[in-house]
Amino acid sequence: MTDKKTLFIDGKEVEFTDEPNLLEVIRKAGMNVPTFCYRPDLTSFGACRMCVVEVEGRGIQSSCTMPPEAGLKIHLNTEKTRRIRRTVLELLLANHDKKCLTCEKNGSCELQQYAEEYGITNIRFPDKALEDYLPVDDSSPSIVRDPNKCILCGACVRACTEFQGHSVLGFANRGAKTVVQPMNGRPLGQVDCVNCGQCVAVCPTGALTIKDDTEKVWAEITNPEKTVVVQMAPATRVALGEMFGLKPGINAIGLMNAALRKIGFNLVFDTNFSADLTIMEEATEFLERLKSGKNLPLFTSCCPAWIKYLETQHPEMLNHLSSCKSPMSMMSPVLVDLVPKYFNVKRENLVIVGVMPCTAKKYECKRPELARDGRPDTDYVITTKELGKMIRSAGIDFNALEPEDHDSPFGEYSGAGTIFGASGGVAEAAVRTAYEFATGEVLNDVDIKQMRGTSNRSKTVSLDIKGTKVVVRVVSTLVEAEKALQEIKSGKADFQMLEVMACPGGCINGGGQPTSCDDSKIKQERAEGLYKEDSELPVRKSHMNPSIQKLYQEYLEHPGSHKAHELLHTVYTDKFAGSYKDV
Repeated sequence: MTDKKTLFIDGKEVEFTDEPNLLEVIRKAGMNVPTFCYRPDLTSFGACRMCVVEVEGRGIQSSCTMPPEAGLKIHLNTEKTRRIRRTVLELLLANHDKKCLTCEKNGSCELQQYAEEYGITNIRFPDKALEDYLPVDDSSPSIVRDPNKCILCGACVRACTEFQGHSVLGFANRGAKTVVQPMNGRPLGQVDCVNCGQCVAVCPTGALTIKDDTEKVWAEITNPEKTVVVQMAPATRVALGEMFGLKPGINAIGLMNAALRKIGFNLVFDTNFSADLTIMEEATEFLERLKSGKNLPLFTSCCPAWIKYLETQHPEMLNHLSSCKSPMSMMSPVLVDLVPKYFNVKRENLVIVGVMPCTAKKYECKRPELARDGRPDTDYVITTKELGKMIRSAGIDFNALEPEDHDSPFGEYSGAGTIFGASGGVAEAAVRTAYEFATGEVLNDVDIKQMRGTSNRSKTVSLDIKGTKVVVRVVSTLVEAEKALQEIKSGKADFQMLEVMACPGGCINGGGQPTSCDDSKIKQERAEGLYKEDSELPVRKSHMNPSIQKLYQEYLEHPGSHKAHELLHTVYTDKFAGSYKDV
């Protein structure tokens, strides 16, 4: 039994255990101090100096870098600490582009928030000279970078390095000329950024924002000649409600359906349906590879950031990648081919919009591999955040809506389709179907809990499929994916399937979701929301979805058929030399 360890915060005795720093102890005790640079899932940096506290006998300390010690006496809001924070805010504001009313982060900017809380109405320092302003970089299909709003907290640099191992963003120059930028100052669209948006998720200001496509979608909705069809990904339903005061993990799918119709979308479908479709094809492909022993382990292909990483960093390993399109990119061609038939709509008037948790999906929909006859199957992608903004601008009281169902016939889904949104969900869904495809027997216990969890970014699970040992590796972040790739290259890998999601915890923590960077528990709550829906649905295996069975009977013939390959599969190639300037 360990001795109880305590310290004192503003005279209150507070117990601590394994918290890595004073800031976490302060938060655990129900108190807080402001910070720009600290994010629980990243290493402590101590750059912004906003989280300073006064420690008796130690003076002014950065609470995000100082480890807790028994007996410390900490004061949060002394005259010194408040003076330091006010000075930091004034210096940042003097160097900041203060066009707050037209900023994408207006109302959710941490710099704006703290300036109000600390009553900053006058700034003693001169504003940045006009000639020192830098151009805004909107070359990426996913992310807009405005260096004039950067406060040099370094959170984006650490996220890129620590989550993706990529170091696309870094510090350049020195002193007053210091900036955060891609290598050699190149535009973001011309470097090997994987578009994951984790830099956006941790940015406290408007320096990095999601590229907004809502006005393009509004233009289509208000065009009477167009039939605008929407699909929404699994992870969006357990996060959108946060923008309207609901708790993380609350499944708002019924309210989403109602809101999308009120906005003006003509048909509302669920990407969970095509997640089931993905499993039909991917489980078939996996069993074929397992039988032949070729191109193992199979890599899942749902995450566009992961695919781009392979293309640009390890193109020699693309033969391991499943040829299956992502659920979004399977759903869209099905809609393009069958909505005109079922709903009497001309193809040229049909517009397909995806609501996704992921900024990389904006890049995915523009990929030439996913276009047919010179036109993309998915016309636009908006993120969960963008949908929330559309709901607000339409004057819709989200919480007062009556829940509605999705449209048919492409709305029915299984629990396996739902759990795609969490790390481990794709592999778990695939195993549920692969087991029954391989053995012809019913898998009674479909909950493979060893594959679940958002805190552990790498999990290896050994399964027995009627005497055949199958080992599955589940990873989130490209740092963990890179470790798995090196195991394969060195001949040490013992797994036959590798599920990769670039965002920590999976799509529930995608770059287009409401911000969760200050509370890592939010990821777990969102994942639990998906697993709860899975447990409550009458069908929990993709191949048991009646609408999927009907689609194969009437249109696709069988998993892996020529028609299925034509519509639902693709091939990716070495893209390193060409970069992504055209995308």
